[in-house]
Amino acid sequence: PFYLFEAGEILFHLCVIKAKQKLRKGLKQNKNKQNRSPKSKTQRANKNKTMKKLLLIAAVAIGFQTAIFAQSNASGTAQQNVQLALSNALEIKFNSNNSTTGPTVTLPFNSVTDFQNGVISSDIDLYVRSNKNFTVTVNSSSNQFTYTGSASQNTTMSVPSVLGIMVTSNNTGGSIGNNFSSNSFNNINSNSKTLFQNCTYGGNQNFTIKYKATPGFNSPSGTYSTDVIYTATQQ
Repeated sequence: PFYLFEAGEILFHLCVIKAKQKLRKGLKQNKNKQNRSPKSKTQRANKNKTMKKLLLIAAVAIGFQTAIFAQSNASGTAQQNVQLALSNALEIKFNSNNSTTGPTVTLPFNSVTDFQNGVISSDIDLYVRSNKNFTVTVNSSSNQFTYTGSASQNTTMSVPSVLGIMVTSNNTGGSIGNNFSSNSFNNINSNSKTLFQNCTYGGNQNFTIKYKATPGFNSPSGTYSTDVIYTATQQ
């Protein structure tokens, strides 16, 4: 058979092999000599001593080799630095479609009571995700509604005098701005007004609002529209 040895092990294997060879040779020579002629007790004693020495050498070599094999495995280490390069991050979206452009809110005016008392929308939910504190402002895209219809006169309608916003829930960690309320509707215009201030950073800072429109009886039938813009800004 073939054996593979590490460089440090070859010497010990050679010692063991050589000791075994000497031991076998000595046993064979002793047997042959005993068959030829009897020896004195002294010679036999010397032979026994020699054989014991050979056995001791072999035992020491084997023991030393075993101690080498019993040593623990070698180990090493390697390390590197990991850095996180964080930027300021913020987004504001509508919950209903998880988008920055919310679905169209339609307020139907089907009766005299609707024109007189106004129509209120359902809850509109938005959320902000930010790694810094922030504020939220609101404004309309214009101070006048855009008209679509067949009428040619009296189609101008003022956004500030018709459309209002009320906060119905606030989970931003901040407070409602001075121009708005949670128990009444406040008009908006094309100038940005603070809707929430000192809001806390987080992954789901949400709020809910409602719209109310009270157009009165001065405008003809048709569709009147404007965009309402919510802006979140980190502090």
